[in-house]
Formats: sequence, C-alpha cells, structure tokens
Amino acid sequence: MAATVVAICASAALLAVALLVWARPRRMVTTPAERAVHAALHTASLAARSLRRGLTATSALDAVPHLRALVGAEGLGVADPDGELLAWDGAQHVSADEFTAAVREAIAGQRPVLVHLPDPEHPGRTLVAQPLLTDSDAVAGALGMVTSARPGPGTLGALAEVARYACGQLELAELDASRARLDRAEVRALRAQISPHFIYNALNTIASFVRTDPGRARELILDFADFTRYSFRVAGEYTVLADELSNIERYLELERARFGPALQVRLRIAPEVLGVTLPFLALQPLVENAVRHGLAGRPGGGTVTIEALDAGTDCLISVEDDGAGMDPEVLRSGTLDAAGDVREAPHIGLANVDDRLRAAFGNDYGLVVDTAPGAGTKVSMRVPKFRAGIRP
Repeated sequence: MAATVVAICASAALLAVALLVWARPRRMVTTPAERAVHAALHTASLAARSLRRGLTATSALDAVPHLRALVGAEGLGVADPDGELLAWDGAQHVSADEFTAAVREAIAGQRPVLVHLPDPEHPGRTLVAQPLLTDSDAVAGALGMVTSARPGPGTLGALAEVARYACGQLELAELDASRARLDRAEVRALRAQISPHFIYNALNTIASFVRTDPGRARELILDFADFTRYSFRVAGEYTVLADELSNIERYLELERARFGPALQVRLRIAPEVLGVTLPFLALQPLVENAVRHGLAGRPGGGTVTIEALDAGTDCLISVEDDGAGMDPEVLRSGTLDAAGDVREAPHIGLANVDDRLRAAFGNDYGLVVDTAPGAGTKVSMRVPKFRAGIRP
C-alpha cells in the first residue's frame, strides 16, 4: 500500500513537472543565417529613417554608420551630388581631396571607381567610389568606402546594392517632398477660392450693424478676423477636426448675420472624434458650397447639417443641405450650370478636397456626394482616427 502511494506521488510529481515545462514560454530558436538577415533588415531600416529626410549633412551623419555596417567596410563616406563629403564613419585612411576626386570621377562616369591607397601594412587597401543613380540616371550623391584588401566581386556587389537601396530611399524622400509641395499648392488654391463675394457680403453685413447694433458689429469683426487668420495661416497641411469646426462656426456666424432665420444650422458632433487629424481646410469648401449653392436664392432658406461621428477606426464626417441640389452629371463635368451655360466649376473645391484626402489616406478615403435636382446635397468623407506620419 505504501509503495502504491509512493508511486502515485512520484507520478503526480512527474506530471506536475511536465506540465510546468510545457507551460513555460517557449524560446524561439533561430539559425545564424536568420539572425543575420534580421540584423541586416534592422540596420537597413535605421538607415532609411534618416535617408527619407533627403540627403543633407544631418541625414548623412545619421545614416552613414548603418550604411557602413551593411557594407562591412573599414570606413564609409557619403557625398552630395557635387562630390562634396557630407559625413564619414569608421577608420579614415583617405584624405578629403582623394575622396572628393574619386567620387566626382564616379559621378561623371556613372560607374564605380577604384583607387589604390598606398599602405605598407595593407598593400591592397582600396577606396571604392559608387555613384547613387536614380532610375532616370540622375545623380543623387555617392558613397565611398575603404577596404583593407583589394575588393572582390562580392564586396563590390554589396556596395552597389547598398547604393541602390540608399538611392531608393532618397527618391522616396523626394516623392514625399513633392507631395508636400503639391499639398501646399492645393491649400493655396483653396485659399484663393474663398469667395470674394463672401468677404464683400460679410463686410457689408458688419457695416449694417455698426449703427444699429455696435456690440453685434464688434463680435462679427472678431469672427471675421479669426476666420481670415485661420484660413490664411502658414502652419502645416493638416489640422484637427476641433479647429476646423471652430473656423466653420465663425464662417456660419457671419452667414447667419447676413441671412438671418433663413439659414438654420444643425450640428451633431461626437466628442471622441474632435482630435482626429484631417487636411487643412477640408471642411470649409463643403460648408461654403452647402450655403452658396444649396441655400442661396432659395425662397424660405434652408438647413445645413454637419455631422462628425465615431465609425470604429474611422471618423465619418458629412455636410448636408436641403437646398436646390444639382444634376450629378453636371457635378461630374463641373462645366455647365442648370441652364446649360458654360461657366467655371462651382464645385472645384470639392475635387481639391477629394484629391487631398486620397493623397493623405489612400483611395478608400475620398469624398462621396449624393445629390439630385431639388433633393439637396450631402457630401461625406471618412478620415482614419490615426495614420502614421500624419500630424497637425
């Protein structure tokens, strides 16, 4: 009986040990080759962070240690398109003049250049200059590395691949800069579209209150000043929904002073989406179109409804009016009015906002317009609550 109890206890102990071992977190075992690949990818990503800012002395200084690690060189330098040394990392067995001469020769010939460096201890020490060439054969800069032995095909191939990788990151940086310039141009275009008639009418409305209601006139002057200050600010291409709505409230206050009870406004805003980032002046054209083309000239006036709702990972924003509406075909062409007369597109601001939304967040985030003659117009957009790299 005692032996049986001992056996049962021993079995239970072994089972407990087995369960404990099985329940312990299992270590992921990787091969040396896998670890080397992971290390190389990590090093490449570190270099990319700097190069995506473009090729400057600062970005080159940040990137050059990682580029040298990828090549495995004793020393490595980064030069600008003119061949001037921007940054160096590692042992420097070459003078600045020798480096510049080699990379300029490589840039001029658009090919690698090898220069023997006299060294009694290392007779094969060599400087290899490799140009950074884009797909269109434009020169983005150059790399120059020093090796203690005459480089073989493997070393030269590694340098060429690292140069190709670096050049790709620099091209992406240029694309980012081009997109930023385009965004700024589109913002300037939107600012230029702020209706001169609105400004004229707002000032006339304020003037009408100067004698009859000076206090109201002062309030409207402050609203007008804040509206123009925000609309013509020089800050970035993005803003937060709360600021955009505040500016729209100033615009609507000026329009309500003009139209009186004929213009009704309904707001339905979820507090949790007020911090969402969206392109600067993305809502202003929608609201202005709702007032100008939806309500102006309509007997009895109408209502503009603005909603910003939580939609999971996105924020759903819409501007709707119960005004005249329009033919969807006219909206798509943007060249004819209701009578068939050729004119400037009244909804060009919508196309501008649509392009900027798609450029910032992808093609799934453009504008959606629902309209028909006599049925009003509703313009909707989806904005992700978070998108890496996009901040106000």
